[in-house]
Amino acid sequence: NEVSAFTNIADILVVSPTDNIVNRLHIMNNQDVKAYLHLSEIFFEQSGTNAPSGTNYNLRIDYQQRWNDFIATNSLQNNTNRIQAFYVGEEPTWNGISFSDLKSATDYIKSTISEIPILIIEAYPALNNLEIPTSVDWVAFDHYFIKDPKNDSVFLNELSILKSKFSSANQKLVFVIDTHYIQSVAQPGQRGE
Repeated sequence: NEVSAFTNIADILVVSPTDNIVNRLHIMNNQDVKAYLHLSEIFFEQSGTNAPSGTNYNLRIDYQQRWNDFIATNSLQNNTNRIQAFYVGEEPTWNGISFSDLKSATDYIKSTISEIPILIIEAYPALNNLEIPTSVDWVAFDHYFIKDPKNDSVFLNELSILKSKFSSANQKLVFVIDTHYIQSVAQPGQRGE
């Protein structure tokens, strides 16, 4: 109910294959909110410090079993109408996730539950090196503290780079909303900021 007044989606972080999220899905749906499931922990594990972010991740050896366990724990095939998207490989290039590892994860998800879109969000400094598997449906990038994205040449260039990385005509662009810039309303006798 914290977000239902202004949004129709919200994140559920999944950290274990045995996380039972069905009750949370029902609660969110009762508020007219659909979940996107943040699944990076199911598929990837920290493996070093040589990625651009300072922490890199590799695909878990048992990622298929972990995903199958999560599906079974939550009867996901029976709850697909409650889920907006699967969010996989948080900032994959920035966090050193190889293209082959990302592709293996997203291909496997798509082979098990094809009707739910798969989302990736990349960090803006890594956009030039981003590769997007065709099994990914929605693509975004995050660059915060941009005051006026519509007129910011750096942001618009990053947006062009992201679009050029699409690997399928069916992939869709998702915008990550930044709420850091909210102008204050001037009170009588005060200057607005």
